[in-house]
Amino acid sequence: GVDVEFYSEDGTIRGDKVRLIDFDDPAANDWLAAGQFTVIEGSINRRPDIVVFINGLPLGVIELKAPGGENATLSGAHNQLQTYKTQIPSLFRTNAVLVTSDGITARVGALTADQERFMPWRTTDGRVIAAKGQPELNILIEGIFDRRRLLDLLHDFTVFGETGSGLAKIIAVYHQFHAVQHAVDKTVEASAPQGDRKVGVIWHTQGSGKSLLMAFYAGQLVRRPELENPTIVVITDRNDLDDQLFGTFSMCRDLIRQTPIQADSRDDLQSALSRASGGVIFTTIQKFSPATGEATYPMLSDRRNIVVIADEAHRSQYGFRARIEQKTGEIAYGFAKYLRDALPNASFIGFTGTPIEKDDVNTPAVFGEYIDVYDISRAVEDGATVPIYYESRLARIELPEEEKPKIDAEIE
Repeated sequence: GVDVEFYSEDGTIRGDKVRLIDFDDPAANDWLAAGQFTVIEGSINRRPDIVVFINGLPLGVIELKAPGGENATLSGAHNQLQTYKTQIPSLFRTNAVLVTSDGITARVGALTADQERFMPWRTTDGRVIAAKGQPELNILIEGIFDRRRLLDLLHDFTVFGETGSGLAKIIAVYHQFHAVQHAVDKTVEASAPQGDRKVGVIWHTQGSGKSLLMAFYAGQLVRRPELENPTIVVITDRNDLDDQLFGTFSMCRDLIRQTPIQADSRDDLQSALSRASGGVIFTTIQKFSPATGEATYPMLSDRRNIVVIADEAHRSQYGFRARIEQKTGEIAYGFAKYLRDALPNASFIGFTGTPIEKDDVNTPAVFGEYIDVYDISRAVEDGATVPIYYESRLARIELPEEEKPKIDAEIE
């Protein structure tokens, strides 16, 4: 809200907050979409095609180009918005979304997004995806400007981050928005007393924004009363991934309502997980392994309101069966077994761009069924990533004859 001061009945000055938007009850707000809305700033007089207002605040600007016109392109519409931003900047002080359309295709982006970051919105419910080539504008309008969805996008799926060119405003794209909502529902179900603690798998291809998706997801979890202020543990299998995700979550700390922490050692991890509730903890899965000379990993917390987010869930998340260490002859397990020994009642969700489904290594078997799938073909259609081309090559390998028996013996 906005801080205000006012005189109370006894004549004293009091301070309070005024909420500009009611996010709980969409009908309590005043909604208006104005066509050819005139904005005069100094000597400049401009009329954007459509401006969407909530309680008098201009939150959306839509620029439409008539099909067949000379500048009837998405580039023309985007350039027009840039002109408006320069000439009538007061219109964009509270802006949440910008929309461009050439009458057939349509894109949505944040205030600071360049043209390549304006993306399609191909669904209204997150389950039925419009086919490529189908008219996009109606789906985008219904998918974003539904009152409940627009308020959710503004409240829960908008963040700010520093980039090389300054502060950037970032909003979720459609596959992030709907995947988070479905994942939160699955999390509440899995973490309930009768739940199986398997939230599921989000299969989103490389480059589709999984880091931000995880941050949006965490921001939703901390607001759910059913989870009673959960502890969120983010697991990676490499230090560089841990640092990258930690940076994204730190950028989104207002969204997750707390500052995340990194566990630098086993002792640090065990101390962080000893808390009664709350917290966003980053660590690598290698820290969930017994200390030297020990065969088991201690239980760190038996709370049910712990949610483990596993990045690159197709890797390092197996090993429930015992194996014999060749060098020591001791019985050992994989990291996944020790992780669940440490957090026996936690719920687990996996994020990956390349899930595995084999008899001995099966990502859905570990985490649960697929919650949302955004594969490479759809990402290429949306322009979220570039196509992948494979070139078959045969690499010739020659080994000295005297070395071959040694290699055979090693493999056996």
